[in-house]
Amino acid sequence: MTEMTTKIKQELKLLEREEGIRILYACESGSRAWGFPSQDSDYDVRFIYVRPVDWYLSIFEKRDVIERPISDMLDISGWDLRKTLNLFRKSNPPLMEWLDSPVIYGEACGTAERLRGLSEKAYSPKASIYHYLHMARGNYRTYLQGDVVRIKKYFYVLRPILACEWILRKGAMPPMAFESLVNELLPRGGELDRLIGELLARKKAGDELDDEPRLPAINAYIEERLASLEQAAARLPGAKSDIDMELDALFRELLMEAWNK
Repeated sequence: MTEMTTKIKQELKLLEREEGIRILYACESGSRAWGFPSQDSDYDVRFIYVRPVDWYLSIFEKRDVIERPISDMLDISGWDLRKTLNLFRKSNPPLMEWLDSPVIYGEACGTAERLRGLSEKAYSPKASIYHYLHMARGNYRTYLQGDVVRIKKYFYVLRPILACEWILRKGAMPPMAFESLVNELLPRGGELDRLIGELLARKKAGDELDDEPRLPAINAYIEERLASLEQAAARLPGAKSDIDMELDALFRELLMEAWNK
């Protein structure tokens, strides 16, 4: 176990005590989970938590998110279980990514495993592809339009575009790892493959990928795919089935199990 992993687990235990919660699942999100962290990348820790039973027995709406300020390279935030399950039924892509994270800091009551067992029923290709399209368009418009661009932002446009391609070809949630998307979806040996490979190697080596001349071949690929994916997205299906009753039952089960009721 690395020193940082130990620190993260200690912070999560401290959160449980301070907030009076039980953390059901905690994982890494962001660039470290996607496989292209810089040496100084934050640790983006995300978690699902549950409060004691009485907290839910109220006529008042209460805050269902816990966030901690970024400090010591740690960005920690989590969602209440009820919020989580409502987002799950809408096929929320960030939540689906949490459940597929390669870096897990803890799990109680088999929470993530049980949600993964329902994910095929909840998954909506249409909701997912629109999420990734919105992310790709926004980052492309903001960071990659000039002659000199924030070159590291290519990853934050290419990954969602490749995620869209995965959804179109396989009808399933894309994998977290950026390299898995590249290896599966892009032709090997071409200019695009070479340029992306060079950027990835530089980023992993700790190079500062800040302002540099734009890469016309990658920009051309992005613009062509954004236009094509926009048209394809409208034809995709939504979620496969209604799982509201199953999620209601899961909420009650996890609530009781978490507090040994």
